[in-house]
Amino acid sequence: MGLKDEIDSEITKILAEQWSERDGTVVPESDNLKLSNDGIWLDATVLYADMADSTRLVDNYKTKFAAEIYKSFLHSAAKIIRSENGEITAYDGDRIMAVFIGDAKNTAAARAAFKINYSRIYILNPLLKAQYPKTTYQLNHVVGIDTSKVFVSRTGIRGSNDLVWVGRAANHAAKLSALSHDFPTRIASDVYNQLNHSMIFSNGKNMWEEATWTDMQTKIYRSTWWWSI
Repeated sequence: MGLKDEIDSEITKILAEQWSERDGTVVPESDNLKLSNDGIWLDATVLYADMADSTRLVDNYKTKFAAEIYKSFLHSAAKIIRSENGEITAYDGDRIMAVFIGDAKNTAAARAAFKINYSRIYILNPLLKAQYPKTTYQLNHVVGIDTSKVFVSRTGIRGSNDLVWVGRAANHAAKLSALSHDFPTRIASDVYNQLNHSMIFSNGKNMWEEATWTDMQTKIYRSTWWWSI
């Protein structure tokens, strides 16, 4: 059988095969799902943390310097996400994806976003300047967060496959993290409406600003605040 015939046969099978699906209570691993049409539904909050202006970084600075920035940002974000009980589900170039579940998932994800902002301002950029005092580079980033039902399936081929997260939360969180870094944290209104009081107000002041996400014509909330770690 040639390559065309192999692809034709497999796509025909995917499109015709009935789905096996179930509700989940934990973030699945690849081994929990089959490569056939097998899926798990989760109530999940998805966080994407994305470095800003990474194209300018790799185009204008030495490769090893850029690699150090990538590694520093992703390491910091990953440690913070784990500290807030988030599950890291993917690294994609200059960004990281994480999933939070449970009753406090929105508050935990938003607090992680504020801590990532703290780390950038008070740890990463100062250490970068100390190591490279002549550089003018400043690391910026954006975290996007949304919450919804998501459908998790396994995709790819044998020996090379991964989980795919299908649902509004995954898609919108990724798109929010691609917006301008003047507001390092942006969350969907459904996330904001489920935040604990401590993640909305600081000394009586609302830490979030309501805004319209023009591309999607929907209300979101954005913030420049940080949470000390």
